[in-house]
Amino acid sequence: MPAIGLNHYNLRAPRALLEELRAFYSEVVGLEVGARPPFRSFGYWLYAGSQAVLHLSEARPDEHRTGQPPGTFDHAAFRCTDRAAYERELTKRGIQFRSALVPETRLLQIFFTDPAGNGVELNFEEHDA
Repeated sequence: MPAIGLNHYNLRAPRALLEELRAFYSEVVGLEVGARPPFRSFGYWLYAGSQAVLHLSEARPDEHRTGQPPGTFDHAAFRCTDRAAYERELTKRGIQFRSALVPETRLLQIFFTDPAGNGVELNFEEHDA
């Protein structure tokens, strides 16, 4: 019974930070806000094409995240095109990033953090540099 792919990941934050994350992932990463079921809590689903890959959920004021080891999440990665455009946008916004080439592949990566401090990785085919 193998997993067949990643469906989505979820970030929970207070409303003000949630709005920053929505804007960041829409404007910087290029995800699109789309349909979300009518849950009781406030939030957004952000899409890459037809897949809702990022769920943003409002954390309750008294909510404390438990049962998660601190410091284990490193980053979420997205397949992208037009690396130069992303680098221009990150530079324009003053977002520090670093680039890397995956050894023995044709994969180029850009790493940076979102407004909540979560790692973001953008992947590009080498010819898309």
